Amino acid sequence: MKHLLNIILLSLLPAAAGAQTGSRQEPVAYVGGEICNPRQHEGGFRYAIGTENIQVMRANRTHPEEADGYGWTYNHAPNLTYWNGTFYLEYLSNPVDEQQPPGHTLLVASKDGRHWSKPRVAFPPYKAPAGVTFPKGYYGYIQHQRMAFYTAPNGRLLVTAFQGHSYNPFKEGGIGRMVREIHQDGSLGPIYFLRYSSHTKWNESNTSYPFYTRSRDKGFRAACHALLHDRLKTLQWIDEDRGLDGFYALKDSINTVQATSYFHRKDGQVVALWKWSWAALSADEGRSWSTPVRVQSLIMAGGKQWGQRTADGRYAICYNPIETQPYRYPLSVITSADGIVFDSICVVHGEVPPRRFYGENKDFGPCYVRGITEGEQTPKGNDMWLTYSVNKEDIWVSRVQLPVRTTWQGAVSDSFDNVEPDAPIPNWNVYRPKWAGVRVNEAHQLCLSDSDRYDYARAIRVFEQARSATVSLDLMVEKENGEPLEIDVTDRHGERVACLSLQNGTLNCNNQPLGTYEQGKWQHIGFSINGSCINVKGRRISTLHAVKAVERLSIRTGAYRNLPNRNTPNQDKCAPLPGCDERMPEAVYRIDNVEITAN
Repeated sequence: MKHLLNIILLSLLPAAAGAQTGSRQEPVAYVGGEICNPRQHEGGFRYAIGTENIQVMRANRTHPEEADGYGWTYNHAPNLTYWNGTFYLEYLSNPVDEQQPPGHTLLVASKDGRHWSKPRVAFPPYKAPAGVTFPKGYYGYIQHQRMAFYTAPNGRLLVTAFQGHSYNPFKEGGIGRMVREIHQDGSLGPIYFLRYSSHTKWNESNTSYPFYTRSRDKGFRAACHALLHDRLKTLQWIDEDRGLDGFYALKDSINTVQATSYFHRKDGQVVALWKWSWAALSADEGRSWSTPVRVQSLIMAGGKQWGQRTADGRYAICYNPIETQPYRYPLSVITSADGIVFDSICVVHGEVPPRRFYGENKDFGPCYVRGITEGEQTPKGNDMWLTYSVNKEDIWVSRVQLPVRTTWQGAVSDSFDNVEPDAPIPNWNVYRPKWAGVRVNEAHQLCLSDSDRYDYARAIRVFEQARSATVSLDLMVEKENGEPLEIDVTDRHGERVACLSLQNGTLNCNNQPLGTYEQGKWQHIGFSINGSCINVKGRRISTLHAVKAVERLSIRTGAYRNLPNRNTPNQDKCAPLPGCDERMPEAVYRIDNVEITAN
């Protein structure tokens, strides 16, 4: 409420403050009015309809072949691009803790964004030349990510990473930015340094890789030269090397801003966005910038924010809409027609699974979101692609269906007959960990599977908001593993009204037994919700919560969770969760003919 009051008071005094929305004093603004409910993982927001959350890499310490090949469990700061028909995603990785050595950078690839390759090393742990020692106060080498990919005017694709020292790779702890080329066949070229830190005296004589000008490949050198002269792309590096040599055009607040993202507004001005709600404008393509200001209506903490123009001609800003550290959830998006006034906040990723491995500064939730930067190639289709880490241990992407919508009109009648096997499922929100699948199978049924003891598969269908609704579906419990299948109906804020639970042959509704079911056989499930009652199998059952209206059907291969919450200790050292690296026996459920009518 404090933040909402601040927003209201600021809106009453625009003339006195000289802050007109869209001006240098307020480059962008969120005017939707909704604020995050810290009690819920989803924040109490509506969903961006049709968003698919896809786990790219699930950390595994004891079976590294299931993950990255190394068993490292601190994985964070992913970046994403698309080039010549392939998605590329780069992320940094350390064995256990943030900014603790050794550190390296990994690369994964995908043709469709939904099925990803095994990670491979893009930049290995750094080994200094003989005789070179750590600067005073530093004790190891790590890598850092603010920007990864660059498609040059000559068509070459570069991948980069920043090399520094532990514990702090910035300023005097930095060595410089490394670069190599990704070739058409996906192979990687030699590693070079692209730029040395301006805070130290690193050069070719005391570093492990040559300077890029040593390359005999003219095309590669030209691509590197183009990147170094791209003021918008290189602004992403600003907090790794604050540019004592005058490299950056941004002068005001140069020691304050972190993690640049940017986009061109409809009026042609460039908006730069940073952590902690900072923003600035450039009218000359980044040759000069307004003084960065904190946008009071963008409530966020130390997670990155991401802004872009979307394929439908609109604009989006993605971030964690709460100031509480270290709890970075949910991941939300706000949208705009002009890149200035944003509203309609909604959920991109609202799940917060248990953190399986302790690590220093491993904040809970989906954070450090990045998309495909302006100027890069974009995939076919009308989707927005995002990448982020969850609990700073697993790497995810999201495919956000455009235009971003939060409400549905009319009845729902989904038979899945027109959905190809393994294709995206229109208008369904999908949460798909590596060990818990959501797909349309060859029989054109919605199939949920689960072999993860600490996570679940989830599919959500938004329907027209109404005080009463009728829901029906066909369901087969093919295999079970001791976890329940839960079918919830919620209001727009995620408050559960009805929970049908199927486990060990028993069907319950709101913890009241309704009968039995037989594994391997189809059954028809139908019920209606009217006011404070649920009518199911001829019985009237009270709702879990009193709500004014309902609008979401949720199908989940595990019990409802609300932990971790904002009071869960983040830095209490603990052992890995028991059995977290081992698969459970797989549960499989088939769903068909989903019919929902709002009354």
